[in-house]
Amino acid sequence: MPTLHHSAYARDPDGLLHERFGLPFEALEAGQIFEHRPGITFSQQENVDEALSTFNAAQIHTDEAYAARTAWQGPLMVSTWTLQRLIGMTWKTFGLGRRRIEILHEVRMSTPVFAGDTLCARTEVLAVTDDARVRLRTEACNQRGDTVAWADYTVRMWRASELPERPGPAVDEARFASHVAAGPHTWVETYGLCFEDLRAGETFVHALRRTVEAHEIAAIARRALEWSPQHHDLAWCEALGESGCAIPQAWLVGLATALTTLTLGRVSANLGWTEVRFLRDARAGDSLQARSTIRELRSSRSRAHEGIAHVHTTLMNGQAQPVLDFQRALLVYRRGFEPAPRSAPDHTAAPI
Repeated sequence: MPTLHHSAYARDPDGLLHERFGLPFEALEAGQIFEHRPGITFSQQENVDEALSTFNAAQIHTDEAYAARTAWQGPLMVSTWTLQRLIGMTWKTFGLGRRRIEILHEVRMSTPVFAGDTLCARTEVLAVTDDARVRLRTEACNQRGDTVAWADYTVRMWRASELPERPGPAVDEARFASHVAAGPHTWVETYGLCFEDLRAGETFVHALRRTVEAHEIAAIARRALEWSPQHHDLAWCEALGESGCAIPQAWLVGLATALTTLTLGRVSANLGWTEVRFLRDARAGDSLQARSTIRELRSSRSRAHEGIAHVHTTLMNGQAQPVLDFQRALLVYRRGFEPAPRSAPDHTAAPI
């Protein structure tokens, strides 16, 4: 069994905990199996959206009346959308180190996928070569345990020395392991900290930055009935001397909250926000990143299997300027009590 320990967090000189994801080339060897988390449920709306956006004219995907008269008795999910999700679900293990897919040797759709199906993925490392190429086999299973699709493909990887500089040394604690062992050569990706693993006073710099483009701002505003011209009328904004359309502020609250979920992903419920302060506008092209400090932890009086965390989160722009901050209270599952159908093993299992 490989002895490599890969932590999902690094500590910088100021004591801040930086989320990390993805394994470099040197961490991989033939025979490893990675169980990816989380899974994802497919919907008919995204089936239609994918068909329309790619000019897919096959009515088996979009015409429910037609599809009901076929042997499938309903719309089939677009197979290339299944392929996209198949590869996408591997990001927490391979997304950072993967330069590019060089070849898809074979892709098979072995069981039909319908709206409402929930897929989880697992990947076996088939071969590793000295030139930083890795051959992988990723398969997706539905909620019934049926393999619905698999892909055999070769990727070119980044070596550890080629990746952007780490903010500090990895934190070698079991609660921060990026994967936990589920067998001699099998590891399951972790997905957030349990209530027992949170510590008051710790500050997390969340790993995923989000660059917001102009076309996204207009779409966000339209969907929310936020039809103020500052969100979609570039000429109006330029007449006021602004560099671009402003991102709707309520959406920013959601973005800042969502960006915390690599650490705070075992949430049972969000109990609400207080003191939400908007410190400056965020506009098209801004790259936004969140950081959170655990302020207070206490047991839930009514839910024995959950605890309450009070968290302060700040959303920063690319110039390290605060855009907004807020206090938030959330219910977090205690270890072993999250009712996920296929949850990762306990954090007390052996980390890699």
